Order: sequence, then structure tokens, then C-alpha cells
Amino acid sequence: MNIIISGYGKMGRLIEERALEKGHGVLAIVEPAFGAEASKNGTPIYKNLTDIKNGDMAKAAVALDFTHPSIVVDNIKKFTDKKIPLVVGTTGWSDSLESVVAMVKENNTSLLYASNFALGVNLFYKVAAYAAQLFDTFAEYDVAGFEAHHNRKADSPSGTAKTIAGILLDNMSRKKKAVYEKLERPPEPDEIHFASMRFGAVPGAHSIYFDSPADTIEISHTARNREGLVSGAIIAAEWLAAAVAAGKRGVFTFEDVLK
Repeated sequence: MNIIISGYGKMGRLIEERALEKGHGVLAIVEPAFGAEASKNGTPIYKNLTDIKNGDMAKAAVALDFTHPSIVVDNIKKFTDKKIPLVVGTTGWSDSLESVVAMVKENNTSLLYASNFALGVNLFYKVAAYAAQLFDTFAEYDVAGFEAHHNRKADSPSGTAKTIAGILLDNMSRKKKAVYEKLERPPEPDEIHFASMRFGAVPGAHSIYFDSPADTIEISHTARNREGLVSGAIIAAEWLAAAVAAGKRGVFTFEDVLK
């Protein structure tokens, strides 16, 4: 398949390399910080999506966006207006989900998003859901979460942390709310405190804790690098391109890919 990459940071560069290794074509890269040049693999880099020739754009089966929360919704609009199916790995835009879904429906196109594309993280979600159901019965176990990322990450808490907190809330009747900010008070009994830290070069670490006066159970996922994210993003792009080719359109998540 032929793809367009939106964003040429570390994730964008790795996606280009792995896509080419898998035999896919990379038609273009959109990166406002560059433009009018080419990547080390020879892919043309453009400042704007509209700079790409219509003929080249028509060859794209799917695009992948790993940019920044401040521009991702505008990027989604540009791709949906052009009816290019889009995989969104950028996080920090969940407040705009309703308007994004409307954009996709209005243009009769497709979008697939996830807070994290790593297969291990998505399996971790299922473990978290089952654990939450087990511990919900035992009120002596409180629950909390923690996440850490590198000091260049733009959003906090991570999209993955919000997804995990949502899973816990969906599966625990005695917990009603997640709190992400610093607490200057004891948490309420129905709150889950989910803390964040930004430092160094940490690719991503997420943990949930079930704690009683007698013991602590910790369930964690720690990424060693970005390879899991890249692999999952390309798998998602392949799935979305196949779905569109089969006539399926709409808004999807990585859960649809796993199924």
C-alpha cells in the first residue's frame, strides 16, 4: 500500500523506515518544520498537505498522523476533507472526539485512532479490566495509577493513562472519577488518583496498583523503545486500508484491529 506520513519526529521517521522495510510505498511526508526537501530515504517532504500533487495524493491508501495535540484536529480535518483514510497516533485531543466523528461522517471517509498502538499495551488494557472486576468486590483494596514518559512529551497525563483510568472506572462500581492533577488533600473514596512524571528518555511506563493494609498488587507495562508503537501503527494502517477497500467506512479504534 502507499501511505502519507504526517509528522516527521522520531515516530514519523521510524514509521517511514519500517513501512519501507515491509514493502509499502511512502508517497510523501508532511512536516511544517521542513518542506521542499527529501528524507534520507528519498521521500519528498512538504510543509502542507495541499502542497502534494493531487495525482500523488490519489494514490494514497492511508495516512498516519503522529504530530502534536495543538495541530492534530486541524490535520484530521485536512485529511478527511481530502477523503484520505487516516490513522491517528497523536494523543491529547479526546475533548474534540465528537467533532472529529462528525467530520469523518460528513466526508464519508475513515479514521482509526488509539491512545497507544503497541500490542502489549492493548493486551494490558484487557488485564486491567479483568483485575478491576476482581478487586471491585474487595473494598479493602484501593486503586491508583502512575505513568512516566520522556521529557519531550507534549501532553500529560498520557492518552494511555486516560484509557487505563477509563477501563478501571468502567469495571469498578465503587470508583466514579479519575483525578490526574496534584492532590493537596486526601482522595475521595470514589476517586482514582492517576499521577504522571516527565523525565529523561523514558519511552513509556504505566502501572496500576491495588493496595490494602496487608499487601500491594502492581500490574505494569514498560516500553523498551518505540518499536511496538510503530509496528502497531503500521498494522492498523494495513487493517484500515483493507477495511476501506472492502467498503467499510467510519471511526475505528485499535480494538477493531484486535478483533
